[in-house]
Amino acid sequence: MASGSESPRRRRHVALILLAIGLALPGYAVLVDEPFLVTLATRIVVLAVAAVSLDLILGYGGLVSFGHAAFVGIGAYAVGTGFFLDFNNDTLLGWDGSVDVLLIWPLGVLVAALVALAIGAISLRTRGIGFIMITLAFAQMLFFLVQSLRWQGDDSLALWGRSELPDFTGLDLNDTTTFYYVALACLVGFTWLCSRLVDAPFGRILQAGRQNEKRMRALGVAVDRHRLAAFVIAGAGGGLSGVLLANAAEFVGPAYLAWNRSGELIVMVVLGGMGTLVGPIIGAGALVMLEEYLAQVTEHWQIVLGPVLLLAVLFARRGILGLIEALPGDWMGRLRRWRARRSGDV
Repeated sequence: MASGSESPRRRRHVALILLAIGLALPGYAVLVDEPFLVTLATRIVVLAVAAVSLDLILGYGGLVSFGHAAFVGIGAYAVGTGFFLDFNNDTLLGWDGSVDVLLIWPLGVLVAALVALAIGAISLRTRGIGFIMITLAFAQMLFFLVQSLRWQGDDSLALWGRSELPDFTGLDLNDTTTFYYVALACLVGFTWLCSRLVDAPFGRILQAGRQNEKRMRALGVAVDRHRLAAFVIAGAGGGLSGVLLANAAEFVGPAYLAWNRSGELIVMVVLGGMGTLVGPIIGAGALVMLEEYLAQVTEHWQIVLGPVLLLAVLFARRGILGLIEALPGDWMGRLRRWRARRSGDV
């Protein structure tokens, strides 16, 4: 069992290993002639952004939100609306759309953050089951709203490509590998931002409010204000995930906002390890790869997935990352020494 002082160090080691795997994966996909691996990894990275953002309020703030997918959907629909208006030379509230990354991506994140501000200002007045039901209710309202929209007769929208970066970058997001690395950079950047927040006084207040809210209020700490700020940041992270998701799939639909999507994100956080930021990334990878494998084995894969996840939660209370942190001894040191012997340095 890792001590309290060892856990953060091991967590950093795990994060560095994940980053190394992420950077090397496209090269490995070329080596084994499996380009689908990059597509699969892109899906994991995109969902991991949403899972990390949810962990900020769930793992650190103790706020169980069943409406987080709404922010993902808002980001996705911002991209879809920009494409639709631009392609059809149409306007919406005086806006004629755009496919420019520097415009549409920040817009999607901003709109998601503003909606999170409005939802959070109302839902954070409640606790427990009340908070869950209000976030779920808002998410369902937005779901039925976008379901009622019609894009040339359909409630979904297929994009004809991906958002465009400025010419001076020399990058084309329609290239699968390029888009993967951009998505990976977004995940790394957002996770780093969240880690800075949780290590700052802001994060400590958020965690203290989860553990003993009455005491924090007695000390005069504005717990609700910090929770609302965390909720808005989490909403912005969900919007970023939605922006990436719309581009990755080149498709936008109401299913992105469905309540079961929020449930999947919660599973990713719990499966990987709540209150760790790194754990949800592992959870996203584990869930997506498990779904992919089971779907190839049986068409009734969802029936199998439930018991597997149940066993994982029962026997890994602190998630997959908790199991890794509980490995005895200096496993990173042994790994380095083993690699050194393999290369002939020792």
